[in-house]
Amino acid sequence: MNTLDLLLKMDVPETPRKSVKIRRLSKLAGGDVVFELRGLTYSRAAEITKQHPEETNVHILLAGVVSPDFKSSELAEKYSAATPAELVKKMLLPGEVEDISRQIEKLSGYRTDTLEEIEEIKKK
Repeated sequence: MNTLDLLLKMDVPETPRKSVKIRRLSKLAGGDVVFELRGLTYSRAAEITKQHPEETNVHILLAGVVSPDFKSSELAEKYSAATPAELVKKMLLPGEVEDISRQIEKLSGYRTDTLEEIEEIKKK
């Protein structure tokens, strides 16, 4: 079977997801603070990079975090944040923002080894 046949036969893949526990917030909250993450499409990742060159990590995080909802009015009020981006910057440390955005990038196919050379396949 050739590559085209294989691609036509398979289901359209869903965007990868994963859950991560935020250690510092979990310790402060006295329970597991878990964020559910999802990968981004190519066009969404490119749009974020173009629109937010100074705060790319914050906006990747906002686009890729499914839960908690950073648009929550309750969270915004709790942290006195006018926007979701401001909420993220008040709730999370800079290193946490970077780590979460990197995890979203990995789910999106970045920062990971996605290719295998034909020679390596033949050796298997």
